[in-house]
Amino acid sequence: MRKPIAPVIGVAPLVASLVYGEIQAGTGAGGLILDVSFGALGCVLVAALFRWPVPIAVVLAALAAVSSTATPPATLATLVVAKERRIAVACQVATAGIIGHAIRGLWRPLPGLSFGWWLVLDVVAHAGLLGWGLLIRARQELIDSLRERARRAEAEQGRRVAEARAAERTALAREMHDVLAHRLSLVATYAGALEYRQDIDPPRLAQAAGVIRDGVHQALDELREVINVLREDTEEPARLGLPDLAALVAETRGTGTRIDFQDHTSGADSLPPSTGRTGYRIVQEGLTNARKHAAGQPVRVTVTGAPGEGLRIYIRNPVGATATVPGTGTGLVGLTERVRLTGGQLDHELTASGEFRLHASLPWPV
Repeated sequence: MRKPIAPVIGVAPLVASLVYGEIQAGTGAGGLILDVSFGALGCVLVAALFRWPVPIAVVLAALAAVSSTATPPATLATLVVAKERRIAVACQVATAGIIGHAIRGLWRPLPGLSFGWWLVLDVVAHAGLLGWGLLIRARQELIDSLRERARRAEAEQGRRVAEARAAERTALAREMHDVLAHRLSLVATYAGALEYRQDIDPPRLAQAAGVIRDGVHQALDELREVINVLREDTEEPARLGLPDLAALVAETRGTGTRIDFQDHTSGADSLPPSTGRTGYRIVQEGLTNARKHAAGQPVRVTVTGAPGEGLRIYIRNPVGATATVPGTGTGLVGLTERVRLTGGQLDHELTASGEFRLHASLPWPV
């Protein structure tokens, strides 16, 4: 509920100015007492206007029929009802205000102004108040609608992110099952044979142990590979890495995107394949986002690193006014998960100058 003191403070000076005008006009003592009393009563009623707008507005319209000092409170009441209530109710209150002021025009006419013109001004003023209140109400409804849409969009984005993470976990579980189930079952078979065959000779025992050892090593390698290629497209060749960035940049340039590509890496042959594929995907995702959200804007891609120093990727581009291709907003989420699985870190931000920056740091052992 609104605080009543604010509208009272706004109306009181107007009432006081009308009282002063009546004094200057030489109004008699009886009329002056009436104006002061009704003006003060109007200010008191304004304090309860936002709680009971329609009854208060009707009472103030009645007071305005007797005294001019009740006009400011009555005017405010008409505006509030137009803003807070249905248009039918607001029209009825505005009609009451017109009638009240029309009665006062007959009873206490202004010198030099005919009743006809007084009535015209009365109708126009209340019509303006009615339209003003309806406009304020429509604007407030629009703001509330936009806030609700923003809240729903934020909730929808959160749901999509949660679904993307759930899909990542599902993909990881599926890949782990498909790749590791066969090899681990072989290891379990050999281990079971060693457990129940007590009479096995040493050469065959050593051979079985070697098979188990190799199987475990291969399983660990494949497990690491599955984790590192999480969300890898099945059509994407496994060989993609840093040496393929030049072809990726050239392909993207073919779409009309201006790219400033700088490769300052050394010893790329010693880069682990999984790290190279992750670096490739980072640049690929950055260029894809640039095409989606900054079409026609230049993109700067810088890749630096060496064995023992790590691999660092910097992507910068101005943000366009609108996105030319709609996106789900989950690309960076999956990319962040992928980088973390390799032991690296990925950061992205939108600067105050309207530039999108992406920075990734990946481990590169000696």
